[in-house]
Amino acid sequence: MRGAIPGVMRRLVLWAAGIAASAALIGCSLTPKHPPPPTFAATPDWRYVIGTGDSVSVMVWRNPELSMGVPVRPDGRLTMPLVEDLMALGRTPTELARDIEKELAKYVRDPMVTVIVSGASGPFTEQIRILGEATRPQAIPYRQDMTLLDLMIVVGGITDFADGNRTVLVRGAEQGKMYTLRINDLVKRGDISANVDLKPGDILIIPQSWF
Repeated sequence: MRGAIPGVMRRLVLWAAGIAASAALIGCSLTPKHPPPPTFAATPDWRYVIGTGDSVSVMVWRNPELSMGVPVRPDGRLTMPLVEDLMALGRTPTELARDIEKELAKYVRDPMVTVIVSGASGPFTEQIRILGEATRPQAIPYRQDMTLLDLMIVVGGITDFADGNRTVLVRGAEQGKMYTLRINDLVKRGDISANVDLKPGDILIIPQSWF
């Protein structure tokens, strides 16, 4: 029996060492691997561009018969009287108005066009996408000066299984550069320093907690 005790102790020591090593590995895997994003990263020069599924109101001055609401088709084009298959995707409302004027000028003298967007969703490349353990994962249109807190309100926060402080932000405007967000600190602890500006095309991936 005396000889068995050292063997048991040795196994216990090895078992404890294994547990410690596993914990260390888990701790390393839970450590954020990316830097935090800049708190302020607003885009004051940003302009909304039209996306598929948007609806636009086209108003032609002194030509009420040509003024109407027009949907942007899934292929990004629109059609209206005297204008067929005109590309609208990726154009600002002002740019689209000038394009329509050029087409109408073939039939109407000195047309003056105004385009107003309604039901805006924007192109996919400029939408904010949130995946993983958000309460309501979705893609939403970017809005000027949108922040992480604004996004959390839209998606209803995060689930009970989320590890919000390991959220990865993939920033398309910076060639896919990745940052770590602290959503738990922002939403559950009220740490407003964890709030950051978002940019068009940002993707947020909220992982599940291991515990």
